[in-house]
Amino acid sequence: MSRIGKKPVLLSTGVETTIGGQDVVVQGPKGTLTVKLPPHAQVALQSDPRALVVTVEHPDHVGDRAIWGLTRQLLQNAVDGVQKPFEKLLEFVGVGFKVALEGRTLTLDVGLSHKVSFSLPVGVEAKVEKQIVTLASIDKHLVGEIAAQLRRVKPPEPYKGKGIKYVDEVIRRKAGKTAKTAA
Repeated sequence: MSRIGKKPVLLSTGVETTIGGQDVVVQGPKGTLTVKLPPHAQVALQSDPRALVVTVEHPDHVGDRAIWGLTRQLLQNAVDGVQKPFEKLLEFVGVGFKVALEGRTLTLDVGLSHKVSFSLPVGVEAKVEKQIVTLASIDKHLVGEIAAQLRRVKPPEPYKGKGIKYVDEVIRRKAGKTAKTAA
């Protein structure tokens, strides 16, 4: 049995779900998300307590157990996201590093020979406060992907720690070169 997959996804008030074929539509106060189900997974709506229950065709098969837990967690993320958007915070560390938000475009000045323009996709909101960019979306996968793409523009380097990093990320630092001593 999948430990994660067998837990029901509890639905709070204000969250509505529609199950149609291999699609589950989750609606909430912040928006609507659609989760596509894998071929071997089924979802049923339980009434008391109000929850979604995920099942698979072959619970003893290793692949189906993995799909079971994954599907349940994707549904949980959708239910959580339509209630409270997911956020990722990125910090710009470096002298002269600047970031500006103009409409739906982030302009990054991160020590390259040119400025980098990054347009935000529909569904992702950004907020800039000094050296910290806050990305928010109801879709956890989308906000994580956009944050990773922004970080990839100038990843933090291990000597001085300059670059774009997640706020809670710890950069492992390396020692620089040491001077030879005359003997």
